[in-house]
Amino acid sequence: MKKQIICINWGTKYGAPYINRLYAMVARNITPPFSFTCFTETREGIRPEVRCFDLPPMPGKIPEVSKGQWRKSCLWGPELGDLEGPVLFIDLDVVITGSLDVFFEHGAPEDTVLAWNIARPLQRLGQTSVYRFPVGKLVPLQTLYASDPEGIAAEYSFEQHFVTRNAPGGIKLWPRRWVRHFRIECIPIFPLNFFRQPSVPRDGRIVIFAGSLNPPDAIAGRISSWSEHLPPRAHLRKMWRSRAPLAAYRRYLLPTRFVEEAWRE
Repeated sequence: MKKQIICINWGTKYGAPYINRLYAMVARNITPPFSFTCFTETREGIRPEVRCFDLPPMPGKIPEVSKGQWRKSCLWGPELGDLEGPVLFIDLDVVITGSLDVFFEHGAPEDTVLAWNIARPLQRLGQTSVYRFPVGKLVPLQTLYASDPEGIAAEYSFEQHFVTRNAPGGIKLWPRRWVRHFRIECIPIFPLNFFRQPSVPRDGRIVIFAGSLNPPDAIAGRISSWSEHLPPRAHLRKMWRSRAPLAAYRRYLLPTRFVEEAWRE
């Protein structure tokens, strides 16, 4: 199976620094040959090793009331640049900590394979921060979504739930240990989070940052809406003033060395 990595960039939240870091992490953790393709609104500042294509057109409007990243639906069309066959999509805000080769060896080329959604472990939902699909296979999803973007978004909330329930032929899931959720699986539980840095669980290859917490926050050891890491007492005082007493304990994290070492060009 050809090793084809894709990502998508729109708006101003991420941009070239995230794209370039993702490429560098992929290159350090994959056996060549491979291709890395970004579908983006702008090419400014992107390193030359990254193949860039314009964002494909949206199959419908972006829902106004939705939690999901429905902009990703533009990747479900019959064509995707000059790519053919299986592609591995990776979100820009992940940290790669192990070999990616296995993501191209697991399952058959025609499979749609998602990461486990650890936030809802009993529902067997997929997570599209890291998923593989053959170019063109998800056209029925795009057609269904385009027929009623607001209604689909209202029913499923997140695009990954929509993919899980409606992908042609169903989905498969990566082995659960390969893709880890930073907030849920890497930060030690209270009270250990006050004394131990977050770490990657055994055999974790990709760490995802679902929600507002991102790699720069992990490196700094801060809540995403704060500008800096605070020592324990200052953290607790601030959290209590924000009327989140329980979160004051479980949301504390120390500056994270493994993210700092991995999330770089």
